[in-house]
Amino acid sequence: MDIVSMAEKALVVEMRDVTLCQEENVIFQNLNLTLSAGDFVYLIGSVGSGKSTLLKALYAEVPISAGYARVIDYDLAKLKRKQLPYLRRNLGIVFQDFQLLNGRTVAENLDFVLRATDWKNRADREQRIEEVLTRVGMSRKAYKRPHELSGGEQQRVGIARALLAKPALILADEPTGNLDSVTGLQIASLLYEISKQGTAVLMSTHNSSLLSHLPARTLAVRKNGDASSLVELSADAVSRKNTEID
Repeated sequence: MDIVSMAEKALVVEMRDVTLCQEENVIFQNLNLTLSAGDFVYLIGSVGSGKSTLLKALYAEVPISAGYARVIDYDLAKLKRKQLPYLRRNLGIVFQDFQLLNGRTVAENLDFVLRATDWKNRADREQRIEEVLTRVGMSRKAYKRPHELSGGEQQRVGIARALLAKPALILADEPTGNLDSVTGLQIASLLYEISKQGTAVLMSTHNSSLLSHLPARTLAVRKNGDASSLVELSADAVSRKNTEID
């Protein structure tokens, strides 16, 4: 039984009638979004539609211009600068280009993050690193450097990094974008399995094959004039050939 099916799923993200702007340009208007613990959700849309802006808003890099937005226990519109690190420690970010430190081993990459977030006890850090590497199938590669790993292995390390703080929410920005289709499906499947343990996952993607091979709730960003809106797609809409992911 999935962990999240054993109790009522907690709300992780709630956005109501939100406006998002960048450099005085309105990117989203009347944006509504809810994510609960254990959700796995695709975010699709054409280049420049606003997918990355939405992800950035969720980790408070893009401010809320209007409306109500709460991530975990933080009201984003009222978030104070001193609260920002605490919000982000409850989030895991997975990048398309991995963003690993090339001069450090896998374990050292993860240890660097733990040290930066006040894990002072070395034994505790080593135990947590072993836990997350085992979770993503990389425990035997702890002492390899990034250049010694395949793209899929580097992304598994990126996911392990995102899991370090036991986040309530993982934001994955095109995590399969630099991977072949088989490896991309493996990475998406790993994120899906992680969601079944209670962590909400919002994953932006241009990979249409993922939606058919690993069906899940799908949100589409669509341009409406100058601004974008967020539309939840039915299973039929996702499967139709005219559902485009540019």
